[in-house]
Formats: sequence, structure tokens, C-alpha cells
Amino acid sequence: MLTSERLLLTRIQLISRVSVLAGVVIALPLSLLFPGQLTWQIVLAVAALAIGIPHGAVDHLIAVPAMSRWRQATFFASYLLVTGLVIWFILTFNLLGFQLIVVLSALHFGVGDASFVAEIDGRSSPRKFPKIWYSLAAGFTPVLIPLVSSQSQAALQSVNPALVGWSGPVATQLFVACVCLNLVATTILFVRKSPRQAVDLLILLALATLTPPLVAFGIYFGLWHALRHTARLSLELPSSRIQHERGRPWAAFGKAVLAGAPSVVIVLGFTTWLGFANGFRVGSEFLWYLLAVIWALTVPHMILTARIDARALRAPASQPSETRLPVG
Repeated sequence: MLTSERLLLTRIQLISRVSVLAGVVIALPLSLLFPGQLTWQIVLAVAALAIGIPHGAVDHLIAVPAMSRWRQATFFASYLLVTGLVIWFILTFNLLGFQLIVVLSALHFGVGDASFVAEIDGRSSPRKFPKIWYSLAAGFTPVLIPLVSSQSQAALQSVNPALVGWSGPVATQLFVACVCLNLVATTILFVRKSPRQAVDLLILLALATLTPPLVAFGIYFGLWHALRHTARLSLELPSSRIQHERGRPWAAFGKAVLAGAPSVVIVLGFTTWLGFANGFRVGSEFLWYLLAVIWALTVPHMILTARIDARALRAPASQPSETRLPVG
């Protein structure tokens, strides 16, 4: 019988695949009907990004309860300080900040996706999969390919003109390299009898190459990465663990979602305030400020999740990994 944890993880794996494929199906006709039109792309991107925001607001809820009040205060102060410094850096050094975030995000997404798969394998088959190949392809495919595609210039121009040409003269080479990385990793996964992970990479490749860049990243972030990460967080959040013990996987997932839901209002409200404080135009610049805030939040989020990712990847394939965040 499937445990509650494994049932949730496998269902979320399927839902994320279907959601991304549905996004591709929706975006393709819109691209044909409204070629070059950015309005619908921005709307879809903002909606998908908003869906993904809560997943990054739950990590600290796992670590903080066991801390003393002084350490809690220090923790939150450090978290906000890092976020604030990254926001300042991105808004001050647009191009360099963007380039650094691209690399860091690709690594974070890839390792997180591999950790998600490792969590499933730890609760089922002892078969190992090529984690390094999968991590690299799963991270760089949805991040880099859209940003160096032929459609990226118009999208980046709409977000922030300073980002146009961010990859210099090697955009074509990066595109080819990332596609080749994906196809090589996919082949290795099929050969190593890991068809589910191979299918994942092909789905991500379809999203990255068939949909506009803004839509591709938004859908990936909100309907793939965030869903899978939230499912993993349900293994750690105390209120979610209670539901898992009762055999209620979706109630456990719901607890993890609700724990981070207030962050959507906070992030969108802060983004609006930040934008107006800098004299932005709501229609054309909101997405840039929203991305800057999300990228800034990604940095402490990556620091917090690095240990649980590493623990999941190191765990024996036939044993469920103990992934509680260390609080010492």
C-alpha cells in the first residue's frame, strides 16, 4: 500500500507534468493568434509566478519553532537583511544581478527537482538514477533556453531593457548547448532505466522551446517547481506531518500551501510599494519589480533548502530520507 507521503509525491509529480503540458497547449494558439503581443504573456506570467510565491515562505516555518525568541529574531532579521541586500543589488546592478540569479536559479531548480525524485525513490524502488545529469538538465533547460531563444529579446525589453543581450555574443551557443545537454541527459536516463525522469526533461524542453520566454518561466516556476517543493515541505511541516500520519495526503499538502499563502499578499503588496517608491509605471514595470523581489527571496530560500536537498540526495534509495531542517 502506498504511504501518504509517497502517494502525495507521485500525484504531484503527475499533476506538475499535466499542468506544464496544459500550459504549452494554451500558450501555443495564443502565440499564433497574437504574435508578438506581450500583454497576455505578462498576465499569464504574473498569475503563474503568484501561484509559486507561497512555496518559498514555508521553509523558515520549519526551522523557527524550535528556536529561542532571540534566535527567532536573529533568524528573521538575517533573512530580511539578505533579501533586502539582494533587492538593492538587482535594482542597482540590473545586468550583473540578473546574470548571477540565472545561474543560481538554474542550479537551485535542478537540485531541487532531483531531490524531489530522490524523495519518491526513497519511498519505493531502490533503483538509482543519474542525479548529476538530471539536475543539470532539469535546471538549465527551463531557465536558460527561454532566455537565449530568438523570442527572448522582446520579452527582456518588456521586462527591463538593461537585460537585453545579457548573454553577450554566445546566445546561440548557449541555446545549442542547453538543448544538447537535455537530449544527452534524456538518453542517459532512458538507458539507465529511469523513464519518468527522462519524460520530465522532454516536457521541460517542450515548455522551454514552444512557449514564449515569460510564459515558460512563469509556468515552470508556479506549476512545476513550486508544486514539487511544496509537496516536499509537507514532509517536514508539523501540521502537515500530522495529516500524513492520518493517511490524508491532500490535507497535508493543503496545510503546506496555507502556511505560505499570506506571502502572496505580502510580496505583491511590497512589490507595489517598492515600485511606486521608485516611480514605476504599473503596466510596464510591475513584472520587473515582482521578478526582482522573487529573485531576492530565492537567495535565502536556496540557503535554507540546500541542506534538505543534500540530505535527500545522499539518502539510500530504498530508505525514506529524514529531511528535517537543522535548527542548531
